[in-house]
Parts: sequence; C-alpha cells; structure tokens
Amino acid sequence: MVGITDVAKHAGVATSTVSYVLSGKRPISAPTRRRVLDSMSALGYRRPAPARSRTIGLAVRVNDGAHRPLLAEFMLSASVAARGRNCNVLLLTDHAEHGVLDAALLDGLVLMDIGIHDPRLDTVRELDVPAVLIGLPRDPAGLACVDLDFHAAGVRCVDHLADLGHREAVFLGAPDAAYRRRTGFAVRTAAGAIERAAARGLRLTHRAVDGDWDSTAGTLTRALQERPNATALIVQNEAATPHLAPLLRSLGRAVPEDMSLVVLGSDAVATAGTPALTSIAVPAAQLAERAVELLISRIDRMGGAAEPTPVLLEPRLTVRSSTAPPPTPG
Repeated sequence: MVGITDVAKHAGVATSTVSYVLSGKRPISAPTRRRVLDSMSALGYRRPAPARSRTIGLAVRVNDGAHRPLLAEFMLSASVAARGRNCNVLLLTDHAEHGVLDAALLDGLVLMDIGIHDPRLDTVRELDVPAVLIGLPRDPAGLACVDLDFHAAGVRCVDHLADLGHREAVFLGAPDAAYRRRTGFAVRTAAGAIERAAARGLRLTHRAVDGDWDSTAGTLTRALQERPNATALIVQNEAATPHLAPLLRSLGRAVPEDMSLVVLGSDAVATAGTPALTSIAVPAAQLAERAVELLISRIDRMGGAAEPTPVLLEPRLTVRSSTAPPPTPG
C-alpha cells in the first residue's frame, strides 16, 4: 500500500510537507503542493478512510456572468447537505478548462456550470473518484447529471405568454460570456423558447445582457426600438431582473398593463419588488441536495455503480402579478 513516505520520496519533499498538504495546517507553496498532488495521483495514493471524514469537492466558476446570490445558494445548500452526511466540502474555483483536479484529496466531486461541450469532462471521466454534474452536457455518457429541464422551462415561458394572447416578445438572456462558453442552462432555455415560439406563432427576439443597469437599459431600449409591437419579456438574468420594472416605466410601459414579464431564477428575486413577477424558479437547494445524495450513493457503491441516467427536474411556473393579456390595440 502506498504511504505518505512513498509520496514524499516521489515528490522529492519531506514527509512532513506531504502531511501539511493533506491537513492544510501549514501553508505550502503552490509549486510544491502541485508536485505533491501529482505524486499522489501518479502513485495512486489514498488516505486511509478511518483517519478522516469524507471530502467532497465542489467545482464552481465565480465569474463569467454567474449571478452570485444564486451561486451562493448552490454552494450553501451543497455544504449543508454534505455535512448532514458527515462529509466536508472543498471549494474548487480554478478556471483552467483542462486543469488537473486534486482528486487525491477527494472522495468525490460535484461539478457545476456545465457547458454543452464542456472540455473539463474529459478530465472528469478519467478520475478515480465518482463525480456528479449539476448541469447536462450534450453527451452525458458515463456521467451522473442533475439539472433543471431548462429546455422545458423555455417552452413553459412561451406557452404561458402565448396562452394569454401575446404574439411578439423579447427574450433577455444570460450574459454573452455564458453563450460563448455554450453554458447548458443558457443555451437550452433559449433553444426551448425559440423552438416553441416558432410552433406557437409568437415572434421572439433573443438578446444577451450583462445585467448591470447600463447594459440592461441599453439592451432593452434597443430591443424595443427594433420590436415596438412587443408586449412581453422573458428574462433569464437575475442581475438584470430588478432593473426591468423601473426601466420599462421610464420607457412609458407599465407592467403588466403594457408589458408582461416572466422570469427564470430564484423566487427571492422574483418576489422582491412590485409587482411580484411570474417566474420559473431555479431550485438551487433541491439540485444541490440531489447532487450530493447521488454522489454519496456512488461513493458507497464504488466499482459497482450502474450506468447513470440524467435526473432532470420538471420546471414549475408560478403565475403572479406581472403577466396579463396584451393591451388592446388603440
């Protein structure tokens, strides 16, 4: 069995250095830490289970337009779920697409913010510990995935507006960075909405928006200049959502009398202002809890797990005060 002495010899460091990398009790320089972790991986070193609690890695991106309150809800919910099962959580925020994950320190990994063609997944498939994705890539073969059915969420938004009688709408989506990376939640929602709009005879104009006041104001103003007959907005951008009602008022459009508004995001954001917004909630707590439960189950069945099937939660639309039939012409 490989021990820390073997790792130290392979990495060319003292045994105590390996111990400090494992315990985190003393700071170790990044190059030395990397060398130790690489040696652990090369030798197949695993710490004895009785000596420690299980440790789950939570890999997240903290930029690229992610809305921080929702991201924080995911992280907190995953941590609470893990602690309830006697597991620790190690937060991994390395943005390198092909970065080597510190699998020697982990019993399992939860990976968030999954792209349609996510380059990190080649590395994940090679790990010797189980992993669960919060998100759905185009090819999920061999990967355990938990996500909201964002394609169906886009469909549900369009159906709600079309059923009310709207025939032209603007879709303010995620930041442009999310579409450049082909992030699953953004791409799938837009695809569902665009496909359904075509089927329902609703003219839909899709625009990315960064979410700050200036960007939201500029994008919304230009979109309504291009589509002056639009009577509804679909919004998948929590940072932009609080700006919309005052911006629409400044443009002479009241919600919902002149412009209906349906959003995707957290209920806390949808209900924070006036009027309360019709919304499809992103169930961050439920997704994080399901991901942790699935990961621990896969850790317990290491080596005997069946081929995983993606778990997609059904989107639920809550009708509030921000949607109504379109105004009568004239």
